Amino acid sequence: MKSIGNPHQCVDERTRTGKPLSRATIEVVEAKLLNQAHLYVLRNTAVVEPYIVQHMSELKDHNPRASRNGTWLQNQHSRTFISWLKNEVEKRVANGEDICDNVRWLAKGPSFAVNKYSGFAINEYKFHTTSRDESKTTQCSGVSLVAHAMQIASAKDFNPVYGAVTYYGRIKEIWDLDYRMFTVPVFMCDWVDSRGIKKDAFGFTIVNFDRLGHQSECFILASQAKQVFYVQDQEDKNSSVVGFTPYKMYKYGENGETDDMLEFDATVDFTQDSTLVELDDDFLCTRPDGEGILV
Repeated sequence: MKSIGNPHQCVDERTRTGKPLSRATIEVVEAKLLNQAHLYVLRNTAVVEPYIVQHMSELKDHNPRASRNGTWLQNQHSRTFISWLKNEVEKRVANGEDICDNVRWLAKGPSFAVNKYSGFAINEYKFHTTSRDESKTTQCSGVSLVAHAMQIASAKDFNPVYGAVTYYGRIKEIWDLDYRMFTVPVFMCDWVDSRGIKKDAFGFTIVNFDRLGHQSECFILASQAKQVFYVQDQEDKNSSVVGFTPYKMYKYGENGETDDMLEFDATVDFTQDSTLVELDDDFLCTRPDGEGILV
């Protein structure tokens, strides 16, 4: 089977599609969570976009008054798109239309039996679940995502605004959704609510993991994840400072196994805003603006 995801230029094709860092445990997951993950995959797959446009158009045509409320329209789309897509693709196939294989398998939906992992390598990062991080000296469960999202001021806000939003969270579980002809790795995350994110006087991003949100949208594609780490604020135990992890540029060894993964040297640009980095014992970094000092 092949994994699909957003294109990303990197050292090895397997660093884009991803590679598990642990043995799989197979679990039958509940329908609500599976549909949530499946819907996110559909919304973030290019070949499905024309169907999303069609579905939204039909909702507006059938509900001209209600669809003026952008929040209602998005909620109705989320609630009905999975079943609508399945029926729409089946109808087109029955009429003899040529539907690409990816769309046909996506429309059928993933298997309820999901492969779960405690670690996953993708986009030149190593990611762990929070439970695996507890037994490690390094932190690899922190993630961030910049997404174009609908922003509303309150439940009574009928005019949502779309814009770029940065989310910060931790990986709770790693799933590999099985669409029979291919798989799609996704991360289930605990996301900090927007009210739990702020900038301090020095420009650092501060997050409060006691204020979680986005419970109905906890999944992202593994290929979308950017790695961050969190340093507890010494003056406020409920708050953590966000640090940004540089690419670690993994490549696979000759036998192709995860245990044979090699790590390239990397250069950290200290002129960027991401001044805090996590340093593994075997991670080598250099500063380009001067000679190093041996300590």
